[in-house]
Amino acid sequence: DYGCGFVRVVFVCMKRKLDHGPDIRPFPSGKKHCKGSNYLSPSSFVPFQTTPTTFGDLRAANGHSAQRRRVTSGPPPSGLQDWLHTFQAWSGPERLLALDELIDSCESNQVKHMMQVIEPQFQRDFISLLPKELALYVLTFLEPRDLMHAAQTCSYWRILAEDNLLWREKCREEGIEEPLVVKRRKTLKPGFLHSPWKSAYVQQHRIESNWRTGDITSPKVLKGHDDHVITCLQFCGDLIVSGSDDNTLKVWSALTGKCLRTLVGHTGGVWSSQMSGNIVISGSTDRTLKVWDAESGECVHTLYGHTSTVRCIHLHDKQVVSGSRDATLRLWDVDSGECLHVLTGHVAAVRCVQYDGRRVVSGGYDFMVKVWDPETETCLHTLQGHTNRVYSLQFDGAYVVSGSLDTSIRVWDVVTGGCVHTLTGHQSLTSGMELKNNILVSGNADSTVRVWDIRTGQWEWIRDLVALQSGGSGGVVWRIRASNTRLVAAVGSRNGTEETKLVVLDFDLTDTHK
Repeated sequence: DYGCGFVRVVFVCMKRKLDHGPDIRPFPSGKKHCKGSNYLSPSSFVPFQTTPTTFGDLRAANGHSAQRRRVTSGPPPSGLQDWLHTFQAWSGPERLLALDELIDSCESNQVKHMMQVIEPQFQRDFISLLPKELALYVLTFLEPRDLMHAAQTCSYWRILAEDNLLWREKCREEGIEEPLVVKRRKTLKPGFLHSPWKSAYVQQHRIESNWRTGDITSPKVLKGHDDHVITCLQFCGDLIVSGSDDNTLKVWSALTGKCLRTLVGHTGGVWSSQMSGNIVISGSTDRTLKVWDAESGECVHTLYGHTSTVRCIHLHDKQVVSGSRDATLRLWDVDSGECLHVLTGHVAAVRCVQYDGRRVVSGGYDFMVKVWDPETETCLHTLQGHTNRVYSLQFDGAYVVSGSLDTSIRVWDVVTGGCVHTLTGHQSLTSGMELKNNILVSGNADSTVRVWDIRTGQWEWIRDLVALQSGGSGGVVWRIRASNTRLVAAVGSRNGTEETKLVVLDFDLTDTHK
């Protein structure tokens, strides 16, 4: 049966003629073979319940009338019926060869007419013809943006493209772990439900777009600590905690901008802090760490052991690691206040530390970055390459990123200890960094914030989110912290040109976040 095969070959040949034009022949006349690499058998097509044998049968199978609209440019040519009878008397392969030669003899407008008649018969909605499970499987190969376009095709595609399990997988591929709880909305029709996972994906996409190019709404300004320096900054959920060299920490509401309470108890400046839920941990020049209840403002524990200023701390679950000017690191139990391990090996002040529950990574004024096994209290790697003090660290379990006064940022493999990339471009000290997936954001004393891809070592400028009018006369951004939806910056100056304050930018403008 050559019915379907002949129609498809006609279509392929017509497209070839239109592509090459009437005067360009890809094959010499009389030497084209219909069967071979370009031949498509009937088994190549979507099966019909009854295999059509003529073009009229094919139209009827697709729900069209076999009596299509004819060309009415004039009376039929003489001998047309004899020509058709001769054509019908030929075998299938002979008909294909005759059609091939006929198409090559046609002008472009005649080939276009044939395509307009034939092409619509092969436009099948295969998604709607498949069982739902197979249709959804096909849609899993689409990118989220293409899924949204597919949802605009028809009502059935909209139902498939809103499948909650389908969007759950798309969200997990993007690192979105929770569906969005949205207000009840009018359904498209009875039985249709909007996907909470799709809503979560759309919300995340809008937030990222707001970070990159969206209009920046008027920031909340939180004023406190008088004219002192804000030395450390944390926030969790809707709570912000700032520490200062005025010996105190302040707990703020990110929603209202109000100071909820002041944590008083240190006898020296607060230089480091960490936060998880309502638990706040601070380190001070008074050589202690304090564990606070942010809700009540009470000090739960005071941790003694360091013999100099606690310059850096990092919290993981119920354990916190502290680094000090005494060149040691200590691992503490937050609940009991007990010191579990002491790590010695740096020969100068420890300035930054990261802890993932398995490995401790520290950087110091001895130009070194060290990777530790805290359980055995052994140093696994000493990462050498910086030529000045190391001030900042990030650690994601696979890579260590370190920032130094030598103006460089280095990316290290935590397993081998080898330097993967040296990121150059900053002009001064990198005092703070944030790492998410492979994207690194670095804040530098050269008044720039850069975004890097640690896999390639490349950086790009996106936009300035915080710009101080006093930036050239003493105003500085001391600390920044970012979540998925907010940026908090601690700004001020030492010469009085910029008032000490926190600036809060919110990039989630949906009602569910307010």
